[in-house]
Amino acid sequence: MNTLVINCNSVALTNKQFFQLCINNPNVRLEKNHRGDLVIMTPVGDISSNRNAGIIAQLWLWNSNSNLGMVFDSSAGFILPNNAIRSPDASWISIEKWQLIPHEEKEKFSHICPDFVIELMSPSDNLKDTQKKMKEYIENGAKLGWLINRKNSQVEIYRENKEVEILNNPNSLSGENILVNFVLNMEQVW
Repeated sequence: MNTLVINCNSVALTNKQFFQLCINNPNVRLEKNHRGDLVIMTPVGDISSNRNAGIIAQLWLWNSNSNLGMVFDSSAGFILPNNAIRSPDASWISIEKWQLIPHEEKEKFSHICPDFVIELMSPSDNLKDTQKKMKEYIENGAKLGWLINRKNSQVEIYRENKEVEILNNPNSLSGENILVNFVLNMEQVW
């Protein structure tokens, strides 16, 4: 299934208007691409939601012990430098970057790209579209990203200034030097 994109060239929603649209429609998961078009995200099934909750739990537990940053789930929206507003399935921002965000932005969509992002493919996701989104995160400042494809038991690792690395059925993933000492147990994801 392809994601539904609504051309908004004639409307030009501001970020403030887009935020209000999201508030007014809490049952619809929306993103905005760099052209200003609305991207309607399809709901995920129970298994995908459960696996994503497990990923968030592992990331949150690591961060609660390290206190190195802030963890976000898929309901957070970030205004990227290219003006897209994206909501990764899981993300993390270093505490140094988080402290630079004005307080009033933290209650809405912050003008920031997370340092680390995860996209977990659900059966309704399109691989090519999700790969483009991962590249967009890296181009806009993310240092590390994982595209987890449960159907193929593959993980695509995106890093700044490096080629995409593909791992087949890994048991775990390392947060490398971005999320120091974080290891995601993939057995709970597959």
